[in-house]
Formats: sequence, C-alpha cells, structure tokens
Amino acid sequence: MPLSDHARIIEAILTAAVEPVSPRLLVELLEIPADRVDQACDELIRSCEEQRRGFVVVRIAGGLRMQTQPDLVSYIERFANTGVSSRLSSAALETLAIVAYRQPVSRAQIAALRGVNVDGVVRLLEQRGYIAPVGRAAGPGQPILYATTDAFLERLGLDRLAQLPPVEDLLPGPETVSELEDRLRPAPGE
Repeated sequence: MPLSDHARIIEAILTAAVEPVSPRLLVELLEIPADRVDQACDELIRSCEEQRRGFVVVRIAGGLRMQTQPDLVSYIERFANTGVSSRLSSAALETLAIVAYRQPVSRAQIAALRGVNVDGVVRLLEQRGYIAPVGRAAGPGQPILYATTDAFLERLGLDRLAQLPPVEDLLPGPETVSELEDRLRPAPGE
C-alpha cells in the first residue's frame, strides 16, 4: 500500500536531516495537528518494517531519524571504513588540511590560502563532523573560527593533533622545486 502524502513528506524530511527531527517541527512544517503527524510517523515506521527497507525510522532523542536496518550494519561499517579520501573531493581534503594545521582558522583565512571561495566545502566538512566552530576571532565582523573534531582524529587513526606529520615533510624538497622551476621556465628563444 502506498504511503500517504504526509508520511512521504516526513520521509523526505528525514532523508535530508542530519539530526533527529522533533515532532513539533514536523507539525510546523506540515501544518497539521500533532495527532496526524504521529499517525503519519507510525505509518512510515510500519511501512519501512513491512517492506524490509534498507533503513528504519526510529524515535530517538525526542525526535525521529532514519538509520540503517540493524541486520545491515556490517555493510555500512565496511562502507564507512573505506577512507576519507574516497568520499571527499581534493578541495575538501585541502581545506581539511588547512584547518588541521592552522586551527583555529576562519573561512576568510582558508579562502586566502586556497585562493577560492570555501563556503560550500566548509559547510560539507562541518556537516560530516570533521570540523566545528570553536569561537570567534577578535576584530571586525568577529568571524567564526573552525578547528578539527574528534571524528577527524578518529578517521585518521590519530589520538591527538600532535601526531600529524610536520608540514615540512609534506612539501617537496629543494631539488624537486628546482626541477619543477626548470621545467616551467621557457626555453631560450621561446
């Protein structure tokens, strides 16, 4: 049996949500009484169970959230452990490295180092839990300062930031720089 429109709307909201969604917010969004929201939530929960979907809708922390079916957790764990680089763009990895080595750092400072707008990348890294706001800088506008999180350390298998390799180890040596300069320099007569 197809889901009611209200249950479909709740499913769409839960799909986009990062944290549990409170019934009160669902009442506001759907503009229907709380008892009808509860009925639609129950319908969605039952539907996921009956259809043996890859996810379940659960009531947790005062709200509703989608999460993996318990019998499929081992597959999700394997997926989650495939490594950060396989799911983050090079722009995201560059931004994450800047935050890791320069923290606390503002978006403007990151943008100055990367030479491009970083709003979307910072938002992505924050949503994934790799960086978080840690305060505000003094001065005009008091921009938000970002730092890495425990999730970042966990993904890299580090106990603390001091275990990151020194920046100098990541830069090319003088010979490599000289070789690159020679290749980029125009040949005489060009």
